[in-house]
Amino acid sequence: MSSRELERVEVMGRVGSGDLKLRDAAVMLELSYRQTKRLWRRYRGVGSKGLKHGNAGRPSNHSKPLKLRRRVLNLIRGKYSGSEEERFGPTLAAEHLAEEDGIVMDHETLRRWMLAERLWSRQRKRKKHCQRRERKSHFGELVQLDGSFHDWLERRGPRGCLMNMVDDATSQTQAGMGKEETIWAAAAVLQAWIQKYGVPRALYTDWKNVYQRKATSAEQLRGKVPVTQFGRMCQKLGIRILAASSPQAKGRVERIHGVHQDRLIKKLRRKGIDSYAAANEYLEKEYLREHNRRFTRPAAKPEDYHGRKPTARELRQIFRIETERTISNDWVIRHESRSLQLQPAGQRRYGPTQSKARVCEWEDGAVEVYYRGERIAFTELKEPKRKPRSRFRQPPEPS
Repeated sequence: MSSRELERVEVMGRVGSGDLKLRDAAVMLELSYRQTKRLWRRYRGVGSKGLKHGNAGRPSNHSKPLKLRRRVLNLIRGKYSGSEEERFGPTLAAEHLAEEDGIVMDHETLRRWMLAERLWSRQRKRKKHCQRRERKSHFGELVQLDGSFHDWLERRGPRGCLMNMVDDATSQTQAGMGKEETIWAAAAVLQAWIQKYGVPRALYTDWKNVYQRKATSAEQLRGKVPVTQFGRMCQKLGIRILAASSPQAKGRVERIHGVHQDRLIKKLRRKGIDSYAAANEYLEKEYLREHNRRFTRPAAKPEDYHGRKPTARELRQIFRIETERTISNDWVIRHESRSLQLQPAGQRRYGPTQSKARVCEWEDGAVEVYYRGERIAFTELKEPKRKPRSRFRQPPEPS
């Protein structure tokens, strides 16, 4: 039985046990109510066999004789085959079979036969037509996030990256400027959005390692789904991350980049702003307010899909980098070229050695260590200075 027929058997079984009503089964199977009633009648009569197609395992009534198929394929191999430049396609081969050999064949039938025998392969694939996606209906249902590298300060200051968040339903915008498109840059603009509007349901990003990354070969073998640091932060907030495969897929935020590259640059020039800090202050106090007033549009439906705003303490526990480190025999862990000596509380030990401790680090440089959910005090050990080794040994001094 096909997967579709097996699905029908499962749904009809649930109808028979009373778990589903027939109208709900029609919705699940994407069939009309009348068609579902006919399936249910056959299922009650003969069981799962009644849902199997009657022609399963039988040759088609419209199929060509096997002798004719062999003759046609032999002619194609001998006369119309060869290299990719020499071989005939199905349409041209059908024409010559009719003209030279007196065999009238439909080119579609010939195409299937040639594909099955590997006598022809598709040489050109047309690009898939991409229809413009409609906006989401609710504010906070989907927010697009992306960074735009540009000479925002026009040589008055360093080049930078503008982190931009755009609501898909309303085009409401939040932005922040920094040096690179890093975890902390993405976390900062997301935190600013949450403090203003609440937690969005989903983020639309690209396939950068900041947001999402593809599994390595080893992770695929283990069945492990890779999660980035920013992805872990979003998981704790209940935000889904959707990764776009092309810039066109997240066209809303790409078009807003173009608006900023025109309007924001000119406004920063008039203000004489020459640093990231001054640019971010101007964004919050003036630019974003005016931009949203001018370009934001009402959502199709009035309901706000944002979740509640977490407290400042909750946000601090979420927006941090977490890494696991192995505890050595002397209760020391290595983190970012630093040696951290764990301090026991009283007579209590913190578990066996070679177990894992979680190191949490914030953007302001604060570091905390946890073991099994409990915070552990630590001191940083000073590393002894090592003398650089010379590449060549000096010869011994003569006696």
